[in-house]
Amino acid sequence: MDTIELKPGYSTVEIPGKCIKCLAEQEYEKCLKELLKDEEGERELEDRFEALVSLLKSPELEKLREESERYLADGKEVNLTVYLDEGKSRYEIKTD
Repeated sequence: MDTIELKPGYSTVEIPGKCIKCLAEQEYEKCLKELLKDEEGERELEDRFEALVSLLKSPELEKLREESERYLADGKEVNLTVYLDEGKSRYEIKTD
């Protein structure tokens, strides 16, 4: 499975941003729609869906969200990478 990249943005008056949870929910909905349209099971899409469900249900989500928002408040760019490795999800935050 390819990794899932979520790039949250800090909201300002001029620019609407999105937190990690909002981006994950958006990707989840997009993925679900694709799965429902596709009659054949596409394994990579199913893996992506599983990784997003895992992230949204994870107790780590709130910590990841808070950490990313701290970085955004400091003016840094944030990238959350979600991996599904042997049935287990892993998350990694990188900043620029």
